[in-house]
Amino acid sequence: MPQLGKILITIGVILIVAGLIIWFAGNKLHWIGNLPGDIRIEKENVKFYFPVTTMIVLSVLFSLIIWIFRKLF
Repeated sequence: MPQLGKILITIGVILIVAGLIIWFAGNKLHWIGNLPGDIRIEKENVKFYFPVTTMIVLSVLFSLIIWIFRKLF
């Protein structure tokens, strides 16, 4: 159980850092969700949005961060 506590604290810290980044740099991150390849269908009563390219870019970025974190620690 002590391991679960460490994991929850780590996730909490990551969420706080992500929240602070969005809070202070949110207007500079307007490209997120508007990349070429993101699917956006807007009709009269229907809006469908699926950010394929954004999800791939963020996945690669997070994977790189986790890889670096594991190499350092």
